[in-house]
Amino acid sequence: MQKLQISPRHLPELDPGFVPAALWNREFRRLAEASGAPVKLALVLERANGTRSRFDTVILPDTKENFDLNFRYVERIVKFLLWSRGGWKLTVGGSSRLGDALRSTYSPKGERAFDYDVMGRKIYDRQFTVENCSFEAAPAAGEIGVKLGGHFDGCRIGFDLGGSDRKCAAIQDGKTIHSEEVVWDPYFQSDIEYHRAGILDSLRRAAAKLPRIDAIGGSAAGVYVDNQPRIASLFRGIPEADFATKVRPIFLEIAKEFPGVPFVVLNDGEVTALAGSISLGKNSLLGVAMGTSEAVGYVTPAGSLTDWLNELAFAPVDYRCDAPRDEWSGDLGVGANYLSQQAVGRLAPLAGFEFPAGTPLPEQLKLVQKAMAEQDPRAEKIYRAIGSYLGYAVGHYADFYELEHLLLLGRVSSGQGGSIIIEEAQAVLRDDFPNRHVEFHIPDESFKRHGQAVIAGTLPELG
Repeated sequence: MQKLQISPRHLPELDPGFVPAALWNREFRRLAEASGAPVKLALVLERANGTRSRFDTVILPDTKENFDLNFRYVERIVKFLLWSRGGWKLTVGGSSRLGDALRSTYSPKGERAFDYDVMGRKIYDRQFTVENCSFEAAPAAGEIGVKLGGHFDGCRIGFDLGGSDRKCAAIQDGKTIHSEEVVWDPYFQSDIEYHRAGILDSLRRAAAKLPRIDAIGGSAAGVYVDNQPRIASLFRGIPEADFATKVRPIFLEIAKEFPGVPFVVLNDGEVTALAGSISLGKNSLLGVAMGTSEAVGYVTPAGSLTDWLNELAFAPVDYRCDAPRDEWSGDLGVGANYLSQQAVGRLAPLAGFEFPAGTPLPEQLKLVQKAMAEQDPRAEKIYRAIGSYLGYAVGHYADFYELEHLLLLGRVSSGQGGSIIIEEAQAVLRDDFPNRHVEFHIPDESFKRHGQAVIAGTLPELG
């Protein structure tokens, strides 16, 4: 396969092999246009209730000689669209050659079997399919938006469930009267009672601070449909055979402990975005929480949420052929390894840090943060690398989102390191994406740690 020539101006010192997706795609499209015969291609994803997202692009002439390069470009775009938009059916308009190859790749025995299974059976309760058609016959987009959040009236509880801690807040008429953070380790717990007991404990402790409970809202990693987890890292330890009977109904059962109380759970990335939109008064906003993994949410220019997944932890940002492998999905170069605690754990040895065997990622992050507070240049290199990743990721994200504002949250962005991350990301955008005008926002430390829980509490509308 032909190797594209790109020249990133801000390659991370600790990871000089990084190949930013946005620059690779930009060069590919330049070659396609320069070929004199670019082929129009439409990629359409259908979700629940017939909603559809459409992404139009161009490829090189659709020949056998160009197949490998065309497929590399289109497959990575499809992978990004699946985890940003979601969908159980992909329609490829304009190239049956590429459509057939994608059908084989996204199949039970294909390289993307994980995505095939998750997008079909687990999230949308359908078999994932790929269909071909002409560019002219490709279905039009059909998007929806919904207004959620911002309800501060009454006595509310908000919770935010992360991989290393759970946060819970009690809010009365817009004033936070209780907020706490409890360390837990849900990832590989095989007994669902561990999760249920922990969540209920936090809710009851918050409830004890309020005269009554009018509404409960939650934020948690994963994909949620009607308050039911469809795929969620918090429950990875539960046997697959028990997922439908024990994990999917967990929040429905917890809600029964508070009869008559409106209860809403959303993906933590969506709540991140809502938190930013509400606190800043800005729309066209992407919220990125760099915690145990990468959580992302989006508020449209109209101030609405969509039915998109925005699970960019699984979306590719690095196109090198030997990029770090995601241990869950098996794919290479996806966001979780670049914009989360996993990035810190991967970069720390390269910077010269040595941790005792088995040191958990949250503890590694704390040690790096401590070193940064002591002006250790090794820690600064880690944060500058993550800032480079973020800048190029934002340049990539802006190809798929109407993006004017980015809110950065999560433990990785805490402390002095967060300022370095933003400084480096802004330099990337200035030098490699001069036409991308994205304003970065970083809240104060209290909001970073507890803002999602508080905003989650404003999700339900009182009856």
